[in-house]
Amino acid sequence: MSDRHNRTKTASVGKTASAGTIKYFDYSLLFIIIFLVGFGLVMLYSVSAYEGQSVFNDPTHYLKRQVFSVGLGFIGMFVFTYFPQKWMKKVTGLAYILSLLMCLAVFAIGKSSNGSARWLKIGPIQLQPSEISKIAVILTMALLLSKVPKQIKDFKSIIKVLIPAGIMAVAIAINNLSTGIIIAGIAIIMVFVVSPKKKEFAALGVILFGLGLAGIKMGGYRVVRIAAWLHPDQYPDKAYQTLQGMYAIGSGGLFGKGLGASVQKLGYVPEAQNDFIFTIICEELGLFGAICVILLFILLIWRCMVIANSAPDLYSSLIAVGVMGHIALQVVLNICVVTNWMPNTGIILPFISYGGTSVAILLSEMGLVLNVSRQIRFDAAHPIEIK
Repeated sequence: MSDRHNRTKTASVGKTASAGTIKYFDYSLLFIIIFLVGFGLVMLYSVSAYEGQSVFNDPTHYLKRQVFSVGLGFIGMFVFTYFPQKWMKKVTGLAYILSLLMCLAVFAIGKSSNGSARWLKIGPIQLQPSEISKIAVILTMALLLSKVPKQIKDFKSIIKVLIPAGIMAVAIAINNLSTGIIIAGIAIIMVFVVSPKKKEFAALGVILFGLGLAGIKMGGYRVVRIAAWLHPDQYPDKAYQTLQGMYAIGSGGLFGKGLGASVQKLGYVPEAQNDFIFTIICEELGLFGAICVILLFILLIWRCMVIANSAPDLYSSLIAVGVMGHIALQVVLNICVVTNWMPNTGIILPFISYGGTSVAILLSEMGLVLNVSRQIRFDAAHPIEIK
């Protein structure tokens, strides 16, 4: 009976690689990704149908564009899942340079929206280089840190290894401070995993806080956003989106009004399909639905952490850590913004908010994590060590 149980568990892990090892693939992570994307498409249609009909005379306008991006994202996920790591290391430098050049090109030929130039239009395709830079930074930092883990001993060495990510973050933060902060946060998390020097990272935090304040003062609209966050009653126009989002959250109650029954999405919450989609989830599905979504993200992050801990080498582990850090930062910041714990930053909710480049890059990053899971091998005598 015991042998039969072990054989069943072994089959769920993967195929036998050799007489003594077993291949592994994280199907749990894959299922969570598919479920999140599917849920996101359902919620996107529910939230955007009214605006799509009003503006484009097509209730499925946003859904069709998102489905196209999701399709590209799944292709990217498949490619990265089976892309050899030795080739990945060879093209990392080129990927970083191209990503940086695209971010710089935004200043010259970028397409503006809401007062900020953040997009590049290449033929019929419009993309956001700052999203592409996230995956480039993850791969670059993983490669650098895997080569010099024992050399990161003091503040100077930490700063030195953060230079590539810092350059990218600054180039993006000029037009998009929130994304620049996320990129810096990803790099810092990855360095911290390799060298958890508490005093050095505390000092780095103070420096980054100072740079953040300087960035806020450089952009006048950012100062107004913070003032509107602190005193929404004094800035009803600037805090309108936040206030309407709070009304949506409060009106949802415990179990919500029902899927598709939101009132706030009918023009009250501006661009509800983007960074404020979580407020409509709360209104339609209630506190229960919101908690379920948060639990899904926690499960996703947990699976990434399990894969990182079980990775066969530091390079693979750091890739999983970088993706995990990216997802965690973006989820936390988005939910903090829509619940008014932070000023409005424009950060979208991963896999659920409308955003073509974002969802395609996020799915490609998931491909990187699944690639790492494929590198894991188990002793055939102990096939159920990871759970």
